[in-house]
Amino acid sequence: MLEGVVPFPPEFAKRYRDRGYWLDRSIAAEFDVVFKRFAARTALIDGERRYTYADIDRITDNLALNLLDIGLQPLDRVVPVLPNVAEFVLLYFALQKISGIPIAALVSHRYAEISQFVALSGATACVYPTAQGDFQFGPMVERIQKKMPALKLRIVLGNAGPGEHSLKTLIEQPARLPRSALSNIKIDPTDPCIFQLSGGTTGIPKLIPRTHNDYAYNSKTASTVCGVTGDSVLLLALPIAHNLPLACPGIQGYFFNGGKVVLSPTTRPEELFKLIQAHRATHVKVVPALLIRLINDPSIGNYDLSSMRLIQSGGQRMQPEVRLRTQQLIPTVFVQENFGMSEGLIMFVRLDDPDEVKLNTCGRPVCADDEVKLCDDDGAEVAPGQTGELCCRGPYTLRGYFGVPEYNARQFTPDGFYRSGDLMRQHPSGNYVVEGRKKDLINRGGEKISAEEIENLILMHPAVQNIACVPMPDPNLGEKMCAFVILKRGKSLTLKELVTFLIKKEIAKFKLPERLEILPDFPVSTFGKVSKKILGEQITVKLAAEYR
Repeated sequence: MLEGVVPFPPEFAKRYRDRGYWLDRSIAAEFDVVFKRFAARTALIDGERRYTYADIDRITDNLALNLLDIGLQPLDRVVPVLPNVAEFVLLYFALQKISGIPIAALVSHRYAEISQFVALSGATACVYPTAQGDFQFGPMVERIQKKMPALKLRIVLGNAGPGEHSLKTLIEQPARLPRSALSNIKIDPTDPCIFQLSGGTTGIPKLIPRTHNDYAYNSKTASTVCGVTGDSVLLLALPIAHNLPLACPGIQGYFFNGGKVVLSPTTRPEELFKLIQAHRATHVKVVPALLIRLINDPSIGNYDLSSMRLIQSGGQRMQPEVRLRTQQLIPTVFVQENFGMSEGLIMFVRLDDPDEVKLNTCGRPVCADDEVKLCDDDGAEVAPGQTGELCCRGPYTLRGYFGVPEYNARQFTPDGFYRSGDLMRQHPSGNYVVEGRKKDLINRGGEKISAEEIENLILMHPAVQNIACVPMPDPNLGEKMCAFVILKRGKSLTLKELVTFLIKKEIAKFKLPERLEILPDFPVSTFGKVSKKILGEQITVKLAAEYR
């Protein structure tokens, strides 16, 4: 096993094998069957480019051999920094064939993050576009290589310069090595097939080792819960390397079932509506902020969206009003909330849950051997119905971040439960309700306010499109609440009007926001979530200027 990976304890590994979760097959072996079974079907669409399952198998064989030829070795770590393009998919499956381990970086990452990924993982290759907007990647990656000589290979999606390899050439140039060079590679299914990145909006993400065994199971079981079949068409606009778009069920899950994946380079609503109509998309993955933009875009009525069956939402809790409005606008669709983490555990609302449960919960785990505890600050389980920190372990949840034993000692209990930092309570139905993050609290003079609780209430205001509540510094109370609001088109709102509205909800007065800031849009983290860190910094600077 790769040094730095925390293994599953033997007794748990045996249980997961005995119960059929782990098949001890590599991702490459799993998809060797898939590519042949569905050979003639269209698997992937990127603009005008279409790839059948047989195309992907053939192209990734060639690419894998060429990667070996330029010096990549089994278990080498690779940092792909690519947008939503077919080349990411081709690279991902080529790396699986040589037991290369991609790190799920984003095209929005820059020097601080990518250099950290290279340092933490010992990566030997980086794959990147020539540019994204006005940012040039080549000079940045060259700087990293000079600082970290272990980064031997620079592979560019574009014209190669000095010291670079062209990804296009590696894909298209016939391989010199024989096909047997792939079949001779022995892949340990307990090794990582990918390093996902920890979530959160502050600091550099940690590396999450997802093994071949657990990642294949992750996608298969998620695809069942999401109703994925060979007729399913997934429109993918979220960043392609994220756990949700890649594996929950994501590209892997749709491919396992012979479905089709359509890539979108943009999240602009009208462009997405055009792709849904053109390709008769059945499934779309969103974060709540994206869905709010979609349903508030005036062009939504100009397109035939009747093919839509399921909108899968993750990343943040979705308010019931958003789901109800979506279903009014697209009557054929089920908005399926899920709670998931790159570290493993996935919860889904089920299609046959009662309506009230669908609207007010994030679902329940997908596997009978997903173990969940809700704990207080002392680590004791809370009473039924009470809010506690989600702690979990199971057949596809990590046992430790890569190469950070001191951090793992804080994030995992002695018996292997991952402390997620998410606050939840169990609904009477058995499903779970997200109550916020453990740290997403505003401490107003010792009274702790859940930002998410107030956000849910404010979103009910007819003028409000989206909302984020953050703490702002106060010399007397320590913190007060500031409500950042995006208004619906043509609407206005004052703090007095908002407070009057909230008082009617009969909440404690200390929970009322004490400042209102109107914004055209929210800053987002590299994971596509609203960045409360940035909002907090903005209001702190603004207050400081006002007090001068």
